[in-house]
Amino acid sequence: MQLVISRCYSLPICMRLRYEPADPYVVRAVFFVDGDDPVEWVLGRDLLVDGLRGPAGDGDIRIWSAVCRGDQTMYISLRSSAGTALLEASVQDVKTFLGNTQDLVPQGTESAHIDWPVELANLLAER
Repeated sequence: MQLVISRCYSLPICMRLRYEPADPYVVRAVFFVDGDDPVEWVLGRDLLVDGLRGPAGDGDIRIWSAVCRGDQTMYISLRSSAGTALLEASVQDVKTFLGNTQDLVPQGTESAHIDWPVELANLLAER
């Protein structure tokens, strides 16, 4: 993955995507920056899927691909109080990752993988 600094300059950045069937609606993206603690963002799996098809997301997370230009790149914009980061990733890498998540939990069956009594108990305990 690349961190886009300007039109002509980007820096490589290490990112690890993680998917857990027990939390089937999300993908965790962990970014490793030299010398700093890893930074984790939680992305909707559907948002990544939609970003492969066209512009997706509102607010702090926006995703789009450049496949229509003949490029095999997708962009992820992450905004926080610390600023905005524009990341560039391989469409094929993201497709492969999402395909693997589909093998674990097919889209549309996510709710069957959630332990609802445990989730409800956790919500009530936070009150």
